[in-house]
Amino acid sequence: MALCISGTLAMHIFVPALPVAARDLGVSGGTIQLTLTLYLVGVAVGQLFWGPLSDRVGRRPALLAGIALYTVGSLASAAAPGVGALILARVVQALGGCSGLVLGRAVLRDVSNPREAAASLALMNLFMSIGPALAPLVGGLGAAWFGWRFVFVFLAGLGALTLFSTFRQLRETHTSLGGARGVMAGYLRLLSIAEFRRLALGGACSTTSFYAFLSAAPFIFADRLHRPQAEIGLYFAVPIFGFSIGALLANRLVRRFAPSRIMLAASGVATSGALLFGLLEVTDHLSLAGVLLPILVFCIGSGVVSPLALSSAIGVQPGMIGAASGLYGCAQMGYGALCTLLVSQWHANPAEGAATVLVGSTLLGLAGIIRVVRS
Repeated sequence: MALCISGTLAMHIFVPALPVAARDLGVSGGTIQLTLTLYLVGVAVGQLFWGPLSDRVGRRPALLAGIALYTVGSLASAAAPGVGALILARVVQALGGCSGLVLGRAVLRDVSNPREAAASLALMNLFMSIGPALAPLVGGLGAAWFGWRFVFVFLAGLGALTLFSTFRQLRETHTSLGGARGVMAGYLRLLSIAEFRRLALGGACSTTSFYAFLSAAPFIFADRLHRPQAEIGLYFAVPIFGFSIGALLANRLVRRFAPSRIMLAASGVATSGALLFGLLEVTDHLSLAGVLLPILVFCIGSGVVSPLALSSAIGVQPGMIGAASGLYGCAQMGYGALCTLLVSQWHANPAEGAATVLVGSTLLGLAGIIRVVRS
């Protein structure tokens, strides 16, 4: 859990501190949002590297190198003198942190069959939601009390602890070393599989489109709804609670029903939440409840889709689990980065941007999952 959560924790914990960091560094909201957008780009690109590397040299050495890089990036972020240095340090942090995200999943898949992996990933997502649920609270209060740099000192400490624990406790789970010699050829092979493409499309659009809301939310709460800084972190517990419910439902339902059918129904739930959020924004009826309730519905659906799409996608080619996990993760986080970049273009009304991106993404994701069911 510590490995899988490292990459995403660094996203969630800094989000409530974005307005504070923007004021301290003297930059606009759109500029400081680049620390989230380019972080996601780093997470996306890095997974393309760590997955095949772990297929070749093993999960354990790749994880040790990645978490060490993550810790160094966290320290550099804490010491950044300006926004340019902060963005660069965040990319380094992302390139290291994503190793835990992609390889933690690969470790689970190494020791499980496809149905067991789906149930295990859903359960892990449930427990992993504890971190992102607490992270915005820690980030918001930490930024308000000690300044935004405290966030990265905290992350560096967790990174060092995770590195030590991995060195002491994690055994190697990938026994067929030496694969992934032709990395590009392997990726092209995966992309040639229609089922993988549809799962990657449906999974990314139905899950990481949430980052459109995540990047806009601090400004919606602070500027649109006029909520105090110390409260903002608390509101992020609601969507994380939704992801937790979704993960628990996935863990239970996958034992009784076909994963593709579950994904289809859950994608419909996520789409309905996005449409409700968009409707409230268009009719100018946004309130605190009018933001959190639709996002809760979206996150419940997304929380069901996430582990099922992931488990199905990384199992399409049994000899390339690490590479498939990396490519799928790249598609997810790359799409998340695109969503945050699109939202940053709505300077005057970030709620409108978040609603537009969420609605379009969930409809596209639903279309992709319908293709999976029909195939």
